[in-house]
Amino acid sequence: VKRIRQRENANKVLIQLTDGANSAGEVEPIEAARLAAREELKIYTIGVGADEMVVDFFFGTRKINPSADLDEEALQNIADMTGGQYFRARDTQELDKIYAILDELEPVERDVRRFRPRKSLYYWPLSAALAITSFIMLASIFRRVS
Repeated sequence: VKRIRQRENANKVLIQLTDGANSAGEVEPIEAARLAAREELKIYTIGVGADEMVVDFFFGTRKINPSADLDEEALQNIADMTGGQYFRARDTQELDKIYAILDELEPVERDVRRFRPRKSLYYWPLSAALAITSFIMLASIFRRVS
């Protein structure tokens, strides 16, 4: 919230991607959402994780719920308080769909130009490796001769 407050003309949107309950931080998530709402920061929350997974153990297989810690109610409240939406992604396909929806809801103008350095620098370490190898070979040849 502080960083977005400092930026001028910024899109005041935050995407919170989480797989569990709050386990860190000094500020409770609901209090942080209140602060975000005061700053007109819209938060989209995404809960990630499968409902059920089959895991192999030494003594067979077990079904576990990797999303047992996911606090969907809190994520829904955070999104509602700030004018955002809550989404649930159980797999990567659902996450891709959510990203597509977010792109429609909050379009961002992007600079499509990409910079890739064209100057190759591989020859410096290659030259060093060749010099060291040559030195080792010459040293072993001179040992045999003497």
